[in-house]
Amino acid sequence: MNEHFERLIVRAEALISRIESVLPQPLTAPDWTASIAYRYRKRGSGHGVLEPVKNIGNMRLDDLKEIDDQKEKIKRNTEQFVSGKPANNVLLTGSRGTGKSSLIKACLNEYSARGLRLIEVDKADLTDLPDIVDVVSGLPEKFIVFCDDLSFEEGEPGYKALKSILDGSIAAATPNVLIYATSNRRHLLPEYMTENLTYTHTEDGEVHPGEVVEEKISLSERFGLWVSFYPFSQDEYLTIVAQWLSSFGVDQPAIEAARPASLVWALERGSRSGRVAYQFARDYAGKHAV
Repeated sequence: MNEHFERLIVRAEALISRIESVLPQPLTAPDWTASIAYRYRKRGSGHGVLEPVKNIGNMRLDDLKEIDDQKEKIKRNTEQFVSGKPANNVLLTGSRGTGKSSLIKACLNEYSARGLRLIEVDKADLTDLPDIVDVVSGLPEKFIVFCDDLSFEEGEPGYKALKSILDGSIAAATPNVLIYATSNRRHLLPEYMTENLTYTHTEDGEVHPGEVVEEKISLSERFGLWVSFYPFSQDEYLTIVAQWLSSFGVDQPAIEAARPASLVWALERGSRSGRVAYQFARDYAGKHAV
């Protein structure tokens, strides 16, 4: 009888262990000395983990050209943050490939020695942001929660989660956390021509957006700092090409000679962005064995 009872206990313990292995587990702190940047990832069982990023790009603020105004705003806000002064959540919007994500990564490299850390979170996982904040709250480091290419379709759960987070509940409880997000959409949600019909005008000519428009504006309004990026002119594009070619060791005469090819490269891709300039420089430097 006792032997049978013991076998039941063993089987029950094994069953409990299997059940526990598939249930979501509380988020645990990673080794904070392993990196200055982390990614929040969901495992197949639904467990969330903070994975250290082993290879971090060496992007520097001085590497980013033709975005001086945007650079100054982000740098000032980040400086305030790491110094323990009031700072804002940031929304960086505008043309693709103009340096939005690169600017945030460059700020990380600039201020990591002063305790700045970065946690990248996909928009699908924004509902878990309170768990992430719980793990980092109370630490001496300052954490930027980074959401890249952020945009929502109607009804996505992350939209309301982010909206409630930006209302200030996190900022009030955890002064060592800010959200920096990039997006090609100013208001983070798709906008339609029919929504213009919901605007109303008072007798004195004042314009009031309708409820649909108000809802779409309300999320981006919760970011305290908006930084806009614009398409580069041809001269600005060529300046960025020259900077990247120089960083790959191309000498000045060769940089001048590469200008026509860089313009053809941009024309073929339909964009004069910083990303296109970087891609051209890599291709050119590789072909010429610099």
